[in-house]
Amino acid sequence: MKVFMIGGTGLLGSAAAALFLERGHSVKSVALPPLPHGAPIPAAMELRFGDFLHMGDDALLALMAGCDCFVFAAGVDDRVDFRPPIFEEYLRFNVAPLRRLIPLAKRAGITRTVVLGSYFTHFAREFPEMRLAEKHPYIRSRVAQEELALSLADERMSVAVLELPYIFGTQPGRRPVWTIFTDRLSAMPFGMTMYPKGGTAMLTVRQVAQTVVGAAEKSTGARAYPIGCYNMNWDDFLAVVHAAMGQPHRKIVHIANWMFRAYGMAAIRKSRAEGTEMGINPVGLADLMCMNTFIDTRWARELGATVDNIKAAITDSIRLSLAAGKLELLEMRSGG
Repeated sequence: MKVFMIGGTGLLGSAAAALFLERGHSVKSVALPPLPHGAPIPAAMELRFGDFLHMGDDALLALMAGCDCFVFAAGVDDRVDFRPPIFEEYLRFNVAPLRRLIPLAKRAGITRTVVLGSYFTHFAREFPEMRLAEKHPYIRSRVAQEELALSLADERMSVAVLELPYIFGTQPGRRPVWTIFTDRLSAMPFGMTMYPKGGTAMLTVRQVAQTVVGAAEKSTGARAYPIGCYNMNWDDFLAVVHAAMGQPHRKIVHIANWMFRAYGMAAIRKSRAEGTEMGINPVGLADLMCMNTFIDTRWARELGATVDNIKAAITDSIRLSLAAGKLELLEMRSGG
């Protein structure tokens, strides 16, 4: 199989590209420069540097020619703040590209598409009473992305959307997304971690790659896959984080939903004062953080994910995040 990928040099895209190549497929990719120093970008991947958003249809069709599968491993996530209205920015980076690229892929004869999405769409579907898409611009954009992608599946093309949760792992030379998290922990008073009860689904970068390749090889029709390989409560997760920080005995103080909401209101005021808007409303986030956003592992296993060392992946992510200020690293981009 010949794979055309947007975002083949990012954390997730490069891992998926390496696994495609390992399984005997070929990969060509468009990605933003520069390459992160020391990153294991597969040498056998055909790489074109550039911003696909500014490429003409003919240029993209030429790159897609002869390919069988299109993988979209780009876009932006909820950690990126924009000036309001933020939803329009998410549409520009996460939704509009697929409205253009999937029909182009069909014209090029590509028969399979895999989109890296968000597990928030799974919970928006499972718990409509929470009105997650209504409350959070980022989740609304991911729901729109998934609905658009799946609507474009037909007898000529299968479309799979991977609803991905917390992901742990590192790419040499690139700043982890977890630096925001470690900065917040380090700023908490009295050397304590104030966190709610609850938990989340998660997986490693290697397991993401396995599900991407599995979806490309196996998926048919229009399918959304909620992906999770491990379900961990916050206390157990924080125990691994604290150990990675060199503070294994750091105390966890559980905060109630109303306390999280109060923090969220302060964060909104700060964001507005700075002229930005947050993709995840931190007041509404309290409801998600105070519940177990767990996912059955059967979909990940169906796509070929195997056991990995999640604690080691968390540890590596936290340690690189803590060291990020002392290193020369490229900023992390979501998949790109």
